[in-house]
Amino acid sequence: MSTMAVPDVAVAQVDEGFWTRTRKIGAVLLALGVVATVVFGALATDQQARFTLSETDGGAALEIDGTIGAILFGVIAAASGVALLTGVPKRWLTTLLGVGIVAFVLSFLCWQVSAAPEGRNFMPMVNMVRGTFILALPLIFGALAGVLCERSGVVNVAIEGQLLMGAFSGALFGSLSGSVWVGLVAAAIGGAFISLLLAVFAIRYLVDQVVMGIVLNLLAVGVTGFLYERLMQIDAQKYNSAPRFGTWEIPLLSDIPVLGPALFRSNLFLYVGLLLVLVIHIALFRTRWGLRTRAVGEHPTAADTLGVKVLRVRYRNVLLAGVVAGIGGASYTLALYSFTKNMIGGKGFIALAALIFGRWSPTGALLAALFFGFADQLGTYLGAIGSGIPSQFLAMLPYLATMLAVAGLVGRVRAPAADGKPYIKG
Repeated sequence: MSTMAVPDVAVAQVDEGFWTRTRKIGAVLLALGVVATVVFGALATDQQARFTLSETDGGAALEIDGTIGAILFGVIAAASGVALLTGVPKRWLTTLLGVGIVAFVLSFLCWQVSAAPEGRNFMPMVNMVRGTFILALPLIFGALAGVLCERSGVVNVAIEGQLLMGAFSGALFGSLSGSVWVGLVAAAIGGAFISLLLAVFAIRYLVDQVVMGIVLNLLAVGVTGFLYERLMQIDAQKYNSAPRFGTWEIPLLSDIPVLGPALFRSNLFLYVGLLLVLVIHIALFRTRWGLRTRAVGEHPTAADTLGVKVLRVRYRNVLLAGVVAGIGGASYTLALYSFTKNMIGGKGFIALAALIFGRWSPTGALLAALFFGFADQLGTYLGAIGSGIPSQFLAMLPYLATMLAVAGLVGRVRAPAADGKPYIKG
């Protein structure tokens, strides 16, 4: 069978003039750097900002004067912006953007940590990293489910329902069987069931995919809520006491400062989530399956002409997405909590935002999910040290960044060309 090359992004070549994408990002970074240098530097104190390498204030720590740190990192952020404004080659964009963002965040942290009351002016880095990954974990699974669906041309608004059904199924069958593995399989099947409904109605009967996704979310909320009240609330010991995966420690790697205790002394779901990012990325961009998936998501008619079974590819990908999201839902009930009514709490929609912000790629989705998780964890930390900044303000920053990305203010975000478009074989 013939093959065809499918560009990851097909964008018309236009003359952007002076304000290229690189320069726009540079201008934003320069503005952030100026704010960090002037505002954060002025508000920071001369008290030491301590970034401890353990979970408490004891042991080794990185210390820096609050004012000096805020100004220094602000200048680095501004310098990154200036470098991008000068029109550096595009290959430097990612590096300078990363340096600028990290410097801006460090400037902000120097201000906040140094301004905290005596005894609270430290940040436990292990807890920050661990909390970031825990909060990002369901978003990683949800965003990967979105990648699998939308790369093949099916909009997956039902991520919320898939996560919720996975969490419920894992808790129920894990409790009844007394086995975490049975619960894990049940969670995958529960997520796949929601995906099967999405696939049948959206692909076979051509129902609007966004509307169908919303309906399935409501269905999952209703079914799990009803069964929770009729079963789990009445006899929690029998129906809502699933065993949980313990901590899996990886020798040697767990001894690495900060990252070791946070990443390599964790439960199974973190390892599975990170492994799935790698596997799906390689499969999507290095295998025949990935080529066919992207072809179906970009130009299904051309793919069909070359012998690709478009509807089969879409069915398969949507079902795989349900399995991934179902396992993500189980990360709640088989690792952290007992099942509660509507416990996902909108994480599926946040995962959808991470998918868009990550430009429909597995690695981008991972970074976006970590960005959301870090903002959430940072809000919790600032509340603990008595910061005057409302945690809700920090929580909204990732969404603002997503809107800016979608609007094209700092670049171009483009979904697969056939995303959301039903295919009717001619």
